[in-house]
Formats: sequence, C-alpha cells, structure tokens
Amino acid sequence: MLVSPKLMFENCYGKYGIAAVNVFTMEQVLALFRAGEKASAPFIVQLTPKARNYASPGMVLAMVNAAADLYKDAVFAIHLDHGDESHIKDALDSGGYQSVMIDASHDDFANNVKRTKRIVQNAHELNVCVEAELGVLGGVEDDISIEEKYAKYTNPDEVERFVSETQCDSLAVAVGTSHGAYKFSGNQGLQFDILSEIQDRLPGFPIVLHGGSAVNLQEIKRINNSGGILGEDASGVDPDEVVKSIGYGVVKINIATDTRLLWTRVHREFFRDSPDLFDPVIPGSEYMDAYEEFMVHKFNMFKANGKAKNFN
Repeated sequence: MLVSPKLMFENCYGKYGIAAVNVFTMEQVLALFRAGEKASAPFIVQLTPKARNYASPGMVLAMVNAAADLYKDAVFAIHLDHGDESHIKDALDSGGYQSVMIDASHDDFANNVKRTKRIVQNAHELNVCVEAELGVLGGVEDDISIEEKYAKYTNPDEVERFVSETQCDSLAVAVGTSHGAYKFSGNQGLQFDILSEIQDRLPGFPIVLHGGSAVNLQEIKRINNSGGILGEDASGVDPDEVVKSIGYGVVKINIATDTRLLWTRVHREFFRDSPDLFDPVIPGSEYMDAYEEFMVHKFNMFKANGKAKNFN
C-alpha cells in the first residue's frame, strides 16, 4: 500500500524511524518488500539518478510496482533521492513518486532557497512531498563527491528561515555523517547538540539522516577474506546513536552502503567457495535472503516493526 511520507512522518515522529533504502536491482527490490511485509514495517524505496540511469527510469519504477503487487501488505512510499532539476522534472512528469529530494546544499543559502522553493511549488501542485538539504555531507553519494574539508554542519540559526521560505516537507541535515563506507574521522559520531538545537527551532518538523549505514566491520573483514581490499578503518554510524537520534526529530534514516557491502560479501564468498559455478540465480537468491534478514533487523532496531498496521 502506497502511503505519503508526510503521513509516515506524522505517525512516527519521536517514536520510531522510517528506513529509506536505495535500490538498484531486482534482488534488492524484492528483498526489501519481503522484509517490510515480514516485519510489518513501513519503509521508503529510494531511487537515485544513478539507479534511474542504470536500469532506465521506467524499468526501475516498474520493478518497484511489480514487487508491490507481489507483497500487497507492504506499506511503502517511493522517493527520488538526491535529484537534480532534470531528474525531478522527469519524476514529476512521469508520476509514481510520493516524494522527491532536491539537493542544492552545495549552493550558497540564497540559491539553495531559490532552487528548493521552485521544486516545492511544482511538486506540491501534484501532492508530492519535497525533502531539501541544508549543510553539506562529506563522502560519496553515487556521482557526488565532497571532500571532507568542504563538509560542514548544518547551521541551526538558518533552519527556521530555510523551512519558512521554501515550505519543504522534510529537511536533511549535516550532523556528522558522510556518504559511503568512511563516515567519520576519529570518534566524533553524531552531533546531538546540533540536532537538539534544530529540534528546538523546528519542533515537530521531520528531520532526515543521510549516511545512516552502520558499516559492519565484520562484513568488511569477510569481504577482504574473500579477495577484497576494502580499508578496515571504514566506520559507520553507531546503531545506538541512530536510535537515539529518533528522539531528536529524525524520522527518516537513509541506508545504501550497508546493502552494497552485503552484496559484495555474499557474492565474493559464493564464488570463492563455488568457483565452478556461474549461475547468477544462486548467489542472487542468497543475497535476497541475507538482505531480508538485514532489513528485518533494521526495522526492529528503528522500532518500526509492527507499525504498518497504523496505516490500514
């Protein structure tokens, strides 16, 4: 069942978090829906410009809709993540999306407001929600790379004016996370003082945490034991900190890196242990099983399990 993210956020604020998961392949789409239905947890399917370019916009959306037909009890929304104006226009024109994200955070404040406001006006005419971003995250998100020295935290002094002028429906903030597998230098973690001040200035307003993957070191080690050469200094967000952030207004937690690492580990171990095999269906099935287990664990961690009934 399709549900607007706005309704999800109103229901979950301060109580549980919504997992927003980037998908690229059929296996990821099917496993996400299997997990959501199994846990009876609402979730957001995120499609990025890179995923749309890889499979074509129509194909990737068709996979999501086909999965919804198979798992009719799944409660979900479809979101365009990190869209630019061209991808957002195409998504709005083609339909099928309940929300879009305009990432103008690399612009100065005035241009960010200007670009975001224009997208909000177009999207709201179609009852589509808009996520904006204020503050710059480091790391890599598909084709976007931001050097750490240019990453900066969201300024709480700007959030009220930004939301008021743009009328965006949710706000992604920079509070210490980065995209990719190398999220932190040192052990600084999430900046709860910034989150707290943002919540004080925007009480009840939905906040989004990008770069929410945990980057399990055991997964890294298993990948490397199977021929990988990933740095074992990779670090993700402490799951306890993600859970804690829900009490500070974070309603949506983005996940991408963890599912990529899982794909890599499953396939590397499979072909290491079965070098005589070449059938993609076998490791693909193993990946879907591992993905389902992983996402059910995330839903439980975010306290979203069983919450799908709230939208019946």
